[in-house]
Amino acid sequence: MATLPTLGSGLGYRTELAGDIDRHADRIDWLEVTSEHFLFAPEARERLGDLARRFMIVPHGVELSIGSDREPDAAYLDALARLVEDADAPWFSDHLCFTRTDDVALGLLAPLPRTRQVARRLAGRAQWVQRTVGRPFLLENITYYVDLATPLTEAEFIAEVMEHCDCGLLLDVANLDINARNHGFDPLDFLDVLPLERVVQVHLAGGGEDEEMALDTHSAPVPSRVWDLLDEVVARTPVRASLIERDTGFPDDFTELLDEVDRARTALAARDGLRVMGRV
Repeated sequence: MATLPTLGSGLGYRTELAGDIDRHADRIDWLEVTSEHFLFAPEARERLGDLARRFMIVPHGVELSIGSDREPDAAYLDALARLVEDADAPWFSDHLCFTRTDDVALGLLAPLPRTRQVARRLAGRAQWVQRTVGRPFLLENITYYVDLATPLTEAEFIAEVMEHCDCGLLLDVANLDINARNHGFDPLDFLDVLPLERVVQVHLAGGGEDEEMALDTHSAPVPSRVWDLLDEVVARTPVRASLIERDTGFPDDFTELLDEVDRARTALAARDGLRVMGRV
């Protein structure tokens, strides 16, 4: 991962934001696109080609289902490899989860049993996907709302996966914040366990809440807790790319998102001046 480029601060591409992205391209370093929106849609691929002429593009998937018992679909992987090649992406990413059982799509990112056996099987699968697609592959931590008793903590499980493959980490800082709040652990302890030298990219987003828990909705500005965690991560390790995610609740004024892109860029650039957060 040491040879990967530094992309800077990017924004998740959404069709609702397309016009604003076009008008403010000078303030956005790169774009992340949802892989499945472009894999089998010729018109979307034309749009991707236009974007790739102006931005660095990174495909981010939601349907690879790397944790399923069955290997990923061959046609899906072939299309993904072509997408990554066409976009000339420096890496691609997906989630550390499963989204289907046999031929049944779950419609969500489901957490995996956190055992060493599962972690090592997953690492082998990730290594195979990376080799098949032909570009560096990043795995992202997810949110989960029910935490079953397992031998490993989430951080230990991710570390075990990383120990047995040479893929990178996409650290979703917002997901870390949500899980820490919902399940009562210290996010700094989580960072202590992760092999942070494997972090290539981070995700930043704001979510919602109900009466019982924090929710991963990508529907609000990035909260101060997540910005503080980003500063902590950057103080501990270099990060090559940050990404602002907004899927709903788009602001009337696009400069709100541009300001978040700017703030993330500043955080990444300030590494040498940061100090590690103290523990209370």
